Amino acid sequence: MKKIVISTLAVLIACPAFAGQYGSGSSWQLFGLDPYIGLRGGASYTNLNYRFNDAKESIGDMAFQGHVAMGLEICDTVRSEIEWSIFSKAEDTKSFGNIADVSVDTKMQTLLWNTYWEFGGYHIVRPFIGLGAGVAFVDVNRNIPNGESLGESKTRFSAMGALGITFDMERFAVDIAARYNYVDIHSGLHNFGGDIGIRFMF
Repeated sequence: MKKIVISTLAVLIACPAFAGQYGSGSSWQLFGLDPYIGLRGGASYTNLNYRFNDAKESIGDMAFQGHVAMGLEICDTVRSEIEWSIFSKAEDTKSFGNIADVSVDTKMQTLLWNTYWEFGGYHIVRPFIGLGAGVAFVDVNRNIPNGESLGESKTRFSAMGALGITFDMERFAVDIAARYNYVDIHSGLHNFGGDIGIRFMF
């Protein structure tokens, strides 16, 4: 975790320096496409449909989330990116049949390929929609009072949908979005959240 924090701080410090060159004649491109780095954070509600002891319960809790993305602006209205996300632990306690106070917690990371489409005739403020797909790395732990504990780590398919608004300042952009993540684990994991982030254009 310490390495992740140090790397993120390094990116935060370096990005504005590179972004300041945007539009000054020294910006660089990749195959004619403009690259960017995005940093986002927010909060979400995680809901896991968990089955145990012939009963299924909805495990829900609030979680924080952080995202780092590297992408390309394909044209004025379309951008595509690879995004790595980390979600804090979500934990809840339920009764499954005749077994009470069963604690289930979930920790998750996702690696997604996202595509966004901005629309509207405004130059600075534009709404957007986004779709993404990839994989989720999920740890699910179950603890029974005075009983067995079970932990499992799985890699599963994940999908993302987003709706938001962007404030484009040319050298950088601020994005505010509502997001939904689905992970194909157990009877389905659903994550509903909101993010605010910044993209540094090169």
